[in-house]
Amino acid sequence: MRRKAAAVGVKLRPHLKTLKSVDAARLAVDASGAITVSTLTEAEHFSRHGFDDILCAVCLPPAKTARALAIHRATSGSGLSCLIDSVDAANAIIDILRHLKGNLPLWIEIDCGGRRTGLSADSTELLPLARLLSQSDVIDFRGVLTHAGQSYACTSIAEILEIAETEREQVVMAAERLRADGIACPGVSAGSTPTAVHGTNWNGVTELRPGVYMAGDLFQMHMQSHAREDMALSVLATVISSHADRIVVDAGGLALSKDRSMRDLAGDPGYGEVADVQGEPLGLHIHGVHQEHGEIAIPQGHAVPKVGTPVRVYPNHACMTAAAYTRYFVTRGDEVISEWPRINGWD
Repeated sequence: MRRKAAAVGVKLRPHLKTLKSVDAARLAVDASGAITVSTLTEAEHFSRHGFDDILCAVCLPPAKTARALAIHRATSGSGLSCLIDSVDAANAIIDILRHLKGNLPLWIEIDCGGRRTGLSADSTELLPLARLLSQSDVIDFRGVLTHAGQSYACTSIAEILEIAETEREQVVMAAERLRADGIACPGVSAGSTPTAVHGTNWNGVTELRPGVYMAGDLFQMHMQSHAREDMALSVLATVISSHADRIVVDAGGLALSKDRSMRDLAGDPGYGEVADVQGEPLGLHIHGVHQEHGEIAIPQGHAVPKVGTPVRVYPNHACMTAAAYTRYFVTRGDEVISEWPRINGWD
């Protein structure tokens, strides 16, 4: 991904909400050292470990302004920047910052079709919001940002390419509207993993923010974001009960998550694909979960793993599965060569 960003002439700002690991971040960043996070807890953690250009890519509620400002003040370099998408939020944040006598960097989020948060590129509120931010004495206006979440619904690379161009066009259009109105717009940020992997034209964009590519999962493999052998994250489980038609492993809904992002796709792997310890698929999947139990149906004629057999389960969605753990075991073959802690919690 570093090579891809460099080849298209943009900064890479990897999104760390999947792995939430300082060790992974140090491998992922480019020379700029810029990162993306999804919570202020993550921002605090990475700031304490020397990262000094942090973007929290979730709209900032005014009630969290003081905490965001404290992180920004404690961070050297570009510090912490946040998102907003309304004049009302901007006014509330500005009032709080004036009371705290602080200055906070903000981006405007653009909705390029995902219909989650953000303003449309042609919104009548965009220019008033940008003027308010750019003219405020307590805001450092950083630019416009978008995320093509709708790329996850694509069924072909051709569709992903179309979404990638829509993503680029919409965020660049927003930036051009601001500049035409005399508002400086230094940053133009875009990028989901599917669009960052497959997109070829990023003219007008200054940075890309993919994230799940660092771990990979079954859904991204289906999206052709990476090959099967590129999936780096799996859950090591053990067979705890064995019968002719089914086995049970000690990894259930908490260990694997209940994200069924592939339920409507051919070859639905249920709650995860089962492989041997070396990562070779066994032709099995987790078809049901309880809190600590994962159920695996055994097809007729298939070898039945015995109690005590270790297996790997590759998840549908690495972000949700990884959230259950406090650390990663990094392996080379059967040897654990390192342990990487991660930051958890939401507040």
